[in-house]
Amino acid sequence: MRIIDLSSPIDATAYEADPVTHEVLTAAQGAEHMAEQLKARLGIDFDVSVLRDSEFLTLDRISLTSHTGTHVDAPSHYGSKTTYGNGIPRHIDEMPLEWFHNPGVKLDVRGHGTGAIGPEVLEKEFARIGYTPKPMDIVVLDTGAAEHAGTQTYFTDYTGLDGPATNLLLDLGVKVIATDAFSLDAPFPDIVKRYLASGDESVLWPAHFAGRDREYCQIERLANLDALPDFGFTVVAFPVKIKGAGAGWTRAVALLDD
Repeated sequence: MRIIDLSSPIDATAYEADPVTHEVLTAAQGAEHMAEQLKARLGIDFDVSVLRDSEFLTLDRISLTSHTGTHVDAPSHYGSKTTYGNGIPRHIDEMPLEWFHNPGVKLDVRGHGTGAIGPEVLEKEFARIGYTPKPMDIVVLDTGAAEHAGTQTYFTDYTGLDGPATNLLLDLGVKVIATDAFSLDAPFPDIVKRYLASGDESVLWPAHFAGRDREYCQIERLANLDALPDFGFTVVAFPVKIKGAGAGWTRAVALLDD
């Protein structure tokens, strides 16, 4: 079995719409921190010089959103109410793990520019690869956006799905739709410009807002999709269990039987 890493890194040195801060305490600083905490919390004095090189453990402090790096969007990310179930969307810690370990299908939607593609593009891909997604398959969209990861362009120039395209996949029984782009929807500037020009509310984040009527999850900001075949692989992308959160980071991978 071959494992392909589909995850993009959380990198404080790269461009982010919501900047990341990453503070590293060295092993020496970790020793001082440990001694300070022992004294403040338990009244215990500890001389760090007894440790080898006066070092304890390193410590990372990171400030970021749950949508930084490769992550899974939960239904509660899409809004506070649903038209399905009891009307309350589930958070990321409430989602069934079975959703995130399933056969994968890659659809090549590169070359469509900035904006939203419709169901006809997806149907053309089904015909090209000779496979239509089945219930619970994880559909992976290769938009080519990953080539610009770490730059401002990554957040403003990529291809998303429109409402009918999203619903086409949900009609097939898909519960998880994944993309290498920043969002499953078109870029924010593109959406707003099209709305202001047309007044058509259906262009306002249709892929995300579809989740207010139909329960599903998105995986955003994947990488290395060029290493995947069209189908015949398994996606594993268990989200981090953050209580009450609308998203959780994931180390997404693909499993291939060689």
